[in-house]
Amino acid sequence: MSIQPGDTVPDMAIKIIDGDVQSTRTGNLFAGRKVVLFGVPGAFTPTCSKYHLPGYVTHFREFRARDISVMCLAVNDAYVMQAWALAQQVPAGLLMLADGNASFTRALGLELDGSDYGMGLRTRRFASYAEDGVVRQIHIEAPGELRVSTAEAMLAAVAP
Repeated sequence: MSIQPGDTVPDMAIKIIDGDVQSTRTGNLFAGRKVVLFGVPGAFTPTCSKYHLPGYVTHFREFRARDISVMCLAVNDAYVMQAWALAQQVPAGLLMLADGNASFTRALGLELDGSDYGMGLRTRRFASYAEDGVVRQIHIEAPGELRVSTAEAMLAAVAP
């Protein structure tokens, strides 16, 4: 079962990319802040690279104006996420979370079996909104869709 509104984001080790690769804990990332976390099946994949991440890059300032941090999660190693961030011109402050072993993805209950596509275990496409580590909203995409987890959808969902 996937994480639900009212649940606390699991606290575990993860790699983040904000220019450089750093190690931290998810509990530290979510503590004391409002966060939109969106998950993608993979760096450099077509929909993720053409639409999903670019939408958050385009609207990043709008989230920041609302004092909302933005984080992108994928089951890729930190160096792939770093290269993808560079290729996508991800602005400083939009954190890329590299979940290389899918530990955080599994703890969220948001794993996707991409074995039929040669991708193995991946993150489902989703977006969530949390305040001080507590999930307030979760929007999980149906297979093959990109509607409820877009930057535009999340801006509307967290409208003041």
